[in-house]
Amino acid sequence: MKILVVEDEKKVASFIKKGLEEEYYTVDVAYDGKEGLRLALSDEYDLIVLDLMLPFKDGISILREIRNEKISTPVLILTARSSVTDKVTGLDAGADDYLAKPFSFEEFLARVRALLRRHSNEKKNILRAGDLILDTQTHKVFRNNIEIILTPKEFAILEYLMRNKNKVVSRIKLIEHIYEYNFDPGTNIIDVYINKIRNKINLSKGEQIIKTIKGAGYLIQDD
Repeated sequence: MKILVVEDEKKVASFIKKGLEEEYYTVDVAYDGKEGLRLALSDEYDLIVLDLMLPFKDGISILREIRNEKISTPVLILTARSSVTDKVTGLDAGADDYLAKPFSFEEFLARVRALLRRHSNEKKNILRAGDLILDTQTHKVFRNNIEIILTPKEFAILEYLMRNKNKVVSRIKLIEHIYEYNFDPGTNIIDVYINKIRNKINLSKGEQIIKTIKGAGYLIQDD
């Protein structure tokens, strides 16, 4: 799952990003409100973590604009503003949860998981393609009841392909979803990871769950 963190304090943003990535989430960071709004409007995220006091555009303005655009991505406000009035303003503007700084990272992760579960009415937690099973909550993968150990990046790539099964996913689309928005699109890193995933999930030769569509991208097909 992909999370956008809009936070101007770089140390705090780095801490959050590292912690979320250790929990198998893909994370983009914006350090000002203008860039945060631009990324939020792409509607490519499963969750937005939003500070209120930001350069160029404040968090409440961002929140109101994305809700006006009918983007329903869950938003967790993370801010030093902790008064009841601030919380009411944030929730009334369209936030789904509100956490004041300083905060416990364990509590922060629990709130992230709760929001993602709540939003998962549209996205299944258990993804299947034949005998391949991926659990987005426990971050476990099984094939033919055998657990397959994947790295966070491998898991994120496989999850995205399985969420889009029976559709060809381009390398550029995978890069945009899995990596930071300013990642070099000319790299062959996706091909490297696909080969690693194949080596782990293919239980015998000839069983290619992830198919290469020449000149287009990758496909997981499940009739």
